[in-house]
Amino acid sequence: MEIPPIHPWPSGVEAAIGIQNHLRNQVITTDQLPEPIQHVAGVDMGFLENGKVSRAAVAILSFPDLQVVESTTAHRPTSFPYIPGFLSFREIPAILDALEKVKTTPNIILCDGQGIAHPRRFGIAAHLGVILDMPTIGVAKSLLIGKHAELSETKGSWEPLIHDGETIGAVLRTRNSVRPLYISTGHKVSLITAIDFVLKCTTKYRLPETTRIADRIASTK
Repeated sequence: MEIPPIHPWPSGVEAAIGIQNHLRNQVITTDQLPEPIQHVAGVDMGFLENGKVSRAAVAILSFPDLQVVESTTAHRPTSFPYIPGFLSFREIPAILDALEKVKTTPNIILCDGQGIAHPRRFGIAAHLGVILDMPTIGVAKSLLIGKHAELSETKGSWEPLIHDGETIGAVLRTRNSVRPLYISTGHKVSLITAIDFVLKCTTKYRLPETTRIADRIASTK
């Protein structure tokens, strides 16, 4: 997969905030998906040597039957500290390395992390989507910001995630009576479409198959 030229990667928070504030205006929160969707991808991260080495994993699945077509990993030294709200600067460089290795270009990428459900509306899924100029969805396992109404225990139920009076995502139940996921637009995908894709990519587990498989690959020693 061809990776376009990207901005320099910062080493400090102040420069990172500047990049987020500059690029967030490029995020598109409406559907601009290719037709048909034939391949979906999941990306996830693992870390080795007490966090000194980043290990990115990409899993590309056929859609809608969710069979693994291709997977790969990439390693590089970790160049940004772990700071909530700035994970894209820690993780995306290695993710881009892994994506550059794949031969099958996905139509949409599901990221283990936030999209616009972020203090500056520019989490890792939004950041990756803008860099690649392709549809992305944030699929986070935990809440970063926002509040929501009580959620039904039934699979497929969801409630809007609200922050400062704005709907920034959704809390979604992907299995009956199992902890929900936090879904948000990354880039070129509306929230309703993002929810639909996450559910279509979810089988019998809490996580969609895209990120579940990528997580397994990233965690393999």
